[in-house]
Amino acid sequence: MGAKAIPKTSPDDGKSSTTPTYLVAGQIVAAPKARPGLHLVATPIGNLGDITLRALEILAGADLILCEDTRITRRLTERYGLSAELAAYHEHNAEAVRPRILQRLAEGTAIALVSDAGTPLISDPGYKLVREACEAGHDVTALPGPSAVLAALSVAALPTDRFFFEGFLPARQQARRARLAELARIDATLVLFEAGSRVQETLADLAEAMAGRQAAICRELTKLHEEVLRGAIGDLAAAAGDLETRGEFVLVIGPPPRGAGVLTPDALDAVLKDLLQRSSVKDAVMHAVELSGRPRREVYARALELAKDARSGSADGED
Repeated sequence: MGAKAIPKTSPDDGKSSTTPTYLVAGQIVAAPKARPGLHLVATPIGNLGDITLRALEILAGADLILCEDTRITRRLTERYGLSAELAAYHEHNAEAVRPRILQRLAEGTAIALVSDAGTPLISDPGYKLVREACEAGHDVTALPGPSAVLAALSVAALPTDRFFFEGFLPARQQARRARLAELARIDATLVLFEAGSRVQETLADLAEAMAGRQAAICRELTKLHEEVLRGAIGDLAAAAGDLETRGEFVLVIGPPPRGAGVLTPDALDAVLKDLLQRSSVKDAVMHAVELSGRPRREVYARALELAKDARSGSADGED
């Protein structure tokens, strides 16, 4: 049964209505009760007008809405007159809360899962809940809609036939540079999330690891101050000092030119330094050879030098 508009005012029959409703353009719209199961509902990434009618119908008809931050989701529910119960489900409470959610699903509850913005399960812990709900035999339904990844790809003016979503890079510079050296070998357009506080440092590291590539800086997508800057990654990094850093960023980097794939000496060093902190020289060399495209003899010699330098630095620090 589809949703239908009902009058804003109706005769008072002395009974409280239990019909789920939502509000659109000043009209109260009746929604069917959502069927039992887990509904994955995409929500706006900025502009609240980007919600879909199907999403509103499910959010209105659900018994419970799970969200990362109830304060953020409440802005959406208040905008559209939604009255379903809100409960927090995020990486810090997921292990404790998930069994109770699964129990409610077993009791026939209709539960909607949303993220703070965009499509659930993208850079959030929802996949574990989905996995266990599926294993328990509960219905799991996706309601597609807004996505910062796809929005950025759409406006970046870069190839979209193949893309790789990385999410957030490591915060520490050495680990970030090592990861970028790995990503540089992927033959696809790259999509990264970044915080405003680190975006200038990340752009500088991108310019070093992926020199010559075209890129786009997407800030505050769908919001009032949306901004998209396009150009060579080196030019964008050079101008990053004037970049407005408030807001949320999606960085899109075009694929490597044909024939690319061998790491520069600096990129190789970044990879080796990161690997040597976590593994033996032998394992670090094996992994670095695969990543770098450079001869094993060269990688092994460089790994020995870096390991020696690291030991020397540690000894000096003890004096």
